[in-house]
Amino acid sequence: MEDSQSVTAAGRTNWRRFAVAVGVPTAVATGLVVALAQGALAANITVSGTQFKLTADHLEGSGFTQYSGQLKDADGKPILAAMSGINHADIYNLCQSVLAPGGIATLKITAATTAKFDAGNPNGSAANAVQADDLLIGMSELGGDATFKDIEIGRDASLVDADGAKEHGAKGGFAQQASGVSIDKLQQQAYLTTASSFKLKGMSLKLLGGKQECF
Repeated sequence: MEDSQSVTAAGRTNWRRFAVAVGVPTAVATGLVVALAQGALAANITVSGTQFKLTADHLEGSGFTQYSGQLKDADGKPILAAMSGINHADIYNLCQSVLAPGGIATLKITAATTAKFDAGNPNGSAANAVQADDLLIGMSELGGDATFKDIEIGRDASLVDADGAKEHGAKGGFAQQASGVSIDKLQQQAYLTTASSFKLKGMSLKLLGGKQECF
């Protein structure tokens, strides 16, 4: 396994590329979020276009929405994404990673690695989990074992409101929402994560040589 010293030897050009590639997760490292005071349309958010991967043993969320959306890169090129909003989420054993161009290095963030979800005492177990409020995720892939509470499928994307956000998808767009969501063995590939607050218990950030992604 390569270490961070071997990454340094890769040269200045690769480091410049890597700095661009990790633009989103570097911001994530200082809070793992971009704070949104009043919410924003996904189309108004400019992203790097670099996707990052996230895994968790369990996500427990209240106030869930999902709808089609559109992000844009710095050149204004549209990026289609599935948007998911969660009013509050507790996340257990979180791992997030982004791979540098050419696979020369991986930036990996972990948190709440020893936290375990207890269905019999969800509030108690949440004290050791990663906690996020007003979470918005723009993703290309989502996997896991999901259970939804009070789900509504086929709502107009402009009218969903379960997550408490002010704005969602386009009028006439397809959407779904639920009062709660539980996901085991979560795997996600995304362009964007925002939240009004993100609390990471036992956060660790490491720069690793080579390809060492979360999945």
